[in-house]
Amino acid sequence: MTKPARSDLRTADSPPDEREHWRRELYLDKQLCLALQISSSLVTRIYRGLLEPLGLTYPQYLVLIALWEQTERVSMGALRRSLCMDTGALTPLVKRMEAAGLLTRSRDEADERRVWVDLTEKGWSLRDEVADVRREVVKRLPMPGAQLAELRSVLQQMNDAILAAEGGPGRKHA
Repeated sequence: MTKPARSDLRTADSPPDEREHWRRELYLDKQLCLALQISSSLVTRIYRGLLEPLGLTYPQYLVLIALWEQTERVSMGALRRSLCMDTGALTPLVKRMEAAGLLTRSRDEADERRVWVDLTEKGWSLRDEVADVRREVVKRLPMPGAQLAELRSVLQQMNDAILAAEGGPGRKHA
């Protein structure tokens, strides 16, 4: 297939200058989505290597953190919302964690549709080791802590705005 000539790419909907501007935006180094994907992959790779000796995956790490920060019991629905995960991804993850003895699931006696997730002693016992992993990850990132905090804050604001625009609740951040 041959590449269309520049004049063939023009449409009657927008002026040539505007079309050319948006064509210049179609370069990989202009794509926020790709920058986010690459950063996520690289940071996750660091976590993966440090979590493996603990027998944890990165998604399990996130579930543990979500459960550790709560002062009350957590339902699967609340866990799903806090992690922005769909049920189809979260349920098998939680089942594997239950099989590994990290947590338990139980149905609510008043409403069988609600499932509670509770950490076991084994799940709680990993907290200090996981905190060490987090510290090591931060050390390995090539940015000062204040810059990382600012980046996280900007991304959280963007995520909240996107979720709000979709009609979903924003997440709460410390």
